[in-house]
Amino acid sequence: MKANRAGACKEVAALLKKRSTKGCIKMETESSAHNYHPIPVVFSKCSGVKVTNPEGKVYYDFLSGYGSVSHGHVHPRIVKAATEQLTKCTLSSRAFYSDMFGVYAEFITKFFGYEMVLPMNTGAEAVETAIKVSRRWGYEKKKIPADQAIFVCCTENFHGRTLGCIALSDDPSSFENYGPALPGIARVEYGNAKALEALFKKDGARICGFIAEPIQGEAGVNIPPAGYFAKVRELCTKYNVMMICDEVQSGVGRSGKMLAIEHEGVRPDMVLLAKALGAGVMPVSAVLADKKFMDVITPGTHGSTFGGNPLACAIAIESLRVMHEEQLPEKSAKQGKKLLEGLEKLKAKHACIEAVRGRGLFCAIDFDKKFLGGKAAKEYMVILAEEGVLAKITHNYTLRLSPPLVINDEELADCLKRMGIAADRLEKLATKSKL
Repeated sequence: MKANRAGACKEVAALLKKRSTKGCIKMETESSAHNYHPIPVVFSKCSGVKVTNPEGKVYYDFLSGYGSVSHGHVHPRIVKAATEQLTKCTLSSRAFYSDMFGVYAEFITKFFGYEMVLPMNTGAEAVETAIKVSRRWGYEKKKIPADQAIFVCCTENFHGRTLGCIALSDDPSSFENYGPALPGIARVEYGNAKALEALFKKDGARICGFIAEPIQGEAGVNIPPAGYFAKVRELCTKYNVMMICDEVQSGVGRSGKMLAIEHEGVRPDMVLLAKALGAGVMPVSAVLADKKFMDVITPGTHGSTFGGNPLACAIAIESLRVMHEEQLPEKSAKQGKKLLEGLEKLKAKHACIEAVRGRGLFCAIDFDKKFLGGKAAKEYMVILAEEGVLAKITHNYTLRLSPPLVINDEELADCLKRMGIAADRLEKLATKSKL
């Protein structure tokens, strides 16, 4: 295929004018790598909890860009902050100072109670940064022998798609055919403090860091046993191991608190933020830690051209201000309780639902693995989209629910009603399949 720049520039104007659901899906299918399997719904205009397709059909968004759009789509305050910054300066790179990054650095460190921030762009980059800082700290401060550091993670984790991140995963769909894997990784069962203690007793002198999600999102909104992270904190302190919390999906209000780890009353050595930090406007991530860990990073040892760019700083500052000033974590706790109560009623009525769980507006429905030959979750996802509520399954049997934190009582009640209708349709479909 030869490049046709003049033709592409001429045709794109017409393509933009004639956008339709079928047309957009066709172009994406033909011209984009198939690294996702999207629900056949096209986003055209978005506001708050709702999205509209090119033909004008309205849906409720119960995925929120995997938690990125926690503030609701195109939040006016955040859009205003972004628009104002767009007219001033969008990129300086860290080769120079900007009049936004210093303000952002001071603001976000005070906001979360850490001494330093290392700015990146995506969640995966934040995790990569955590691995690098942890290893470097392990060699320089803990005095682990060269190239012998061990970085510990949990089973069923999801930390991103880069080579470092997938080396942490035990899901073959993430790491298969991308080997050889990054060495020096150990894995323990999520929520199992005894297993972690045994590993620390065995290899503690060589362990530089331990990373975990306070709530595992991709695994199906897995919530660890009460007291687990308190024990993790105790062990990391005892064995001089960096405790790292991946709050990329669970953080910034999603769980009903600003950080999900706050449910445990624990302070990690490092916190990783992304997704909602950029409020769905642009990718922004942050690595937060105190100087005793972060000062191992010196000029030339780590960086990012776009990390800490003025536009990202303006957006992140306003996203956190909105989160606090509009009390979105509190709203998440309140509405999450109502959502979970509604899901419990749904479970009581429908045999196809095996379990429900959640914390704040971070909930999940587990479907019976035998129902509809194991395809119940996927079929329900499709039916639910037809009923106007968009969510995504994970690991075949679980539907993850994470609507914007601005969802009101009327909207939530409407969505629960639609979920009930979808469950009725699913069971009717099962009945027909047996005939």
